[in-house]
Amino acid sequence: MAKGHVLVLPMPCQGHVIPFMELSHRLADEGFEVTFVNTEVDHALVVAALPPGGAAELRQRGIHLTAIPDGLAEDEDRKDLNKLIDAYSRHMPGHFERLIGEIEAGGGRPKVRWLVGDVNMGWSFAVARRLGIRVVYFSPASTACIAFMRKIPKLIEDGVLNEKGWPERQETLQLAPGMPPLHTSLLSWNNAGAAEGQHIIFDLVCRNNKFNDDLAEMTICNSFHEAEPAVFKLFPDLLPIGPLVADRELRRPVGHFLPEDAGCLDWLDAQPDGSVVYVAFGSMAIFDARQFQELAVGLELTGRPFLWVVRPDFTPGLSTAWLDAFRCRVAGRGVIVEWCSQQRVLAHAAVACFVSHCGWNSTLEGVRNGVPFLCWPYFCDQFLDRSYICDVWRTGLRMAAPAPATAPADEASARLVARQLIRRKVEELIGDQETKARAIVLRDAASLAVGDGGSSRRNLTRFLDLIRS
Repeated sequence: MAKGHVLVLPMPCQGHVIPFMELSHRLADEGFEVTFVNTEVDHALVVAALPPGGAAELRQRGIHLTAIPDGLAEDEDRKDLNKLIDAYSRHMPGHFERLIGEIEAGGGRPKVRWLVGDVNMGWSFAVARRLGIRVVYFSPASTACIAFMRKIPKLIEDGVLNEKGWPERQETLQLAPGMPPLHTSLLSWNNAGAAEGQHIIFDLVCRNNKFNDDLAEMTICNSFHEAEPAVFKLFPDLLPIGPLVADRELRRPVGHFLPEDAGCLDWLDAQPDGSVVYVAFGSMAIFDARQFQELAVGLELTGRPFLWVVRPDFTPGLSTAWLDAFRCRVAGRGVIVEWCSQQRVLAHAAVACFVSHCGWNSTLEGVRNGVPFLCWPYFCDQFLDRSYICDVWRTGLRMAAPAPATAPADEASARLVARQLIRRKVEELIGDQETKARAIVLRDAASLAVGDGGSSRRNLTRFLDLIRS
């Protein structure tokens, strides 16, 4: 018999769905019944990407996938975070309450006692508490990101930010010794989309700070103590339980929005150890055709084998003829896939380095496997994650990154990353044995944290004990 019934609600983005699904597997391993709530669009993507029998396998494990509307029309752009957040904040609370009522009325399953809710879905905490459901707040981002959010009132008081969240001064912030430095122009809420919609995200962050303070009984994070010790000293109530994985073999489904290309793993098997440049920019980044071509030729110029994840929507308007010609030139040495099991790729001995957008999931997955980074952030908290990698841990190098997503087109064009720089940075990183050694040390610390008696394992036990109560 299940030990309890837990609702799990991620923000409707790939980078949030994956760690929430990994946590759901841990809950299922402990005998809990899990209802995993996606938006209707994300639910359809997850189900379509599952292997045959995948949904039934999840149900058998006690993880039930369900969905509610996000408030947007089917054809609207969900990569516009301002639009997405505005819609779901207004429309999802009512649908979420209705869903809980339907679950309770349906019978046959344990009563819902807990919600594990996303840092960006604070409205759900109020719905849950009103219905007698207790709340745990889960952050799939770095805890440094949470620290910056919590420090907003102080930053306003000190004149660093104005009341709308925009910087009053151009300077580099460091909230405490040992924390990643971040320039005021790169704060996450000001780099998530068009400037005219910034207020939507800033207002969300401020509301969520209050929801967490008032309604959540515990805050857990997908991080580990040795990665962010300064933050945990500053905010000891943040409990790291990561790096999360669904299972040691990395075989369980984790909610990918696109089907995995398994053939690239066979190709990796044929490559020498420490030879492959792995390139992936997550689920949201967009490159224009000119930058795509510079990156492609830069990889070609390295003369090294590479595996590159190129989503179907990664570069709108890219010439199919150009891409076909490029594939022919690098056939056998360069492999392009639409999506893959990134954790299994990064765990492969053939991978030498990771050219990454520095999303926190990707960051932790690289850390877990001791892979050095070439950092190319796109938006939001990815600039902060780059600071961890390059300034604090020193497990990677900076690429001359393109302008933030909010930058005007002429500025973005002026900051094009050229092919020769890409080639040179890859060679510099692969030849940097000290950076590689530091990545191995951090990998070992992550392994100890999740192992028996480790700090993350102890915190996970505290969390499980709470939701059993």
